[in-house]
Amino acid sequence: MLTRLPLFPESASTMAGRVDALFFFLLGFSVLLSLLIFILIIGFSIKYRRRASNEIGASIGGSLRLETLWIVIPFLLSMVMFAWGADLYISIRQPPPQALEIFVVAKQWMWKLQHPEGQMEINELHVPLGRDIQLTMTSEDVIHDFFVPAFRVKADVLPGRYTTIWFHATKPGRYHLFCAQYCGTNHAQMGGWVEVMEPAAFEFWLAGGTAEESMAEAGARLFQQFACANCHRPSGQGRGPSLVGLYGSQVRLQEGETVLVDNDYLRESILTPRAKIAAGYEPVMPVFQGLVNEQQVLQLIAYIKSLASPPPVAEQQRSELPSQ
Repeated sequence: MLTRLPLFPESASTMAGRVDALFFFLLGFSVLLSLLIFILIIGFSIKYRRRASNEIGASIGGSLRLETLWIVIPFLLSMVMFAWGADLYISIRQPPPQALEIFVVAKQWMWKLQHPEGQMEINELHVPLGRDIQLTMTSEDVIHDFFVPAFRVKADVLPGRYTTIWFHATKPGRYHLFCAQYCGTNHAQMGGWVEVMEPAAFEFWLAGGTAEESMAEAGARLFQQFACANCHRPSGQGRGPSLVGLYGSQVRLQEGETVLVDNDYLRESILTPRAKIAAGYEPVMPVFQGLVNEQQVLQLIAYIKSLASPPPVAEQQRSELPSQ
């Protein structure tokens, strides 16, 4: 019954119940506190009202125990709400390790989504049921906001950086997708759908797509097109560092600090490579700002991610031995 009301959308993800529980706790606490305040105001107004025009009120002494209680109890309740909310926030912002990563690029006024296999969608997202889905999102122009009420997931999509959220759908169906941040004159029309499919149906849909290459393959093509391989050689003997096994590692910069190679670092290194220069290398990489769009940057990042570290020499030699 509650799902028919606008304030209570359908619950269709593993995170929805946790978000609702916190919401109802905050709502119940606020209602009880408001009722208590109103009851006390009305009760004290009646009990301590002035009964005669010449009546002088009696002085009431303070109580240290009472003052301690109304400081400690609200403080403890506030800490419970803070810890609960912080735990939920961290859970939403930290995708599981094996989540299926889908890339989202927001643009006035549409959502452009791409699967790792290369399948692209506009204002629609197909996902398998019962699978953790990670969304890596950025914007081509202004601030947008990715919001699916049925999943209770909502996050700003910002230009110039990546934001990440995840969800785990629990019901097959078709769910509304909204932009929850005013982004221009056609903001109200910037919406779409998330379609949750049974795993077999999703694989059939994915296989029937028109994608000719995966994101990593598209990134490899761009890598060759811009002659990046001339400097970023797998041997590490080029003018730039080797990209093999680079993603997820720590890189030492010329200033002496160490940074983690993640999506944001790779994006910055592609568009404005002189912002952070790796130790031992000269700032000779050309600037690609304006030469590649956000989707191409994501494809290049997908290619770099695919360059896993080669196995150790001894292990590689063992794998090449003929089986007895």
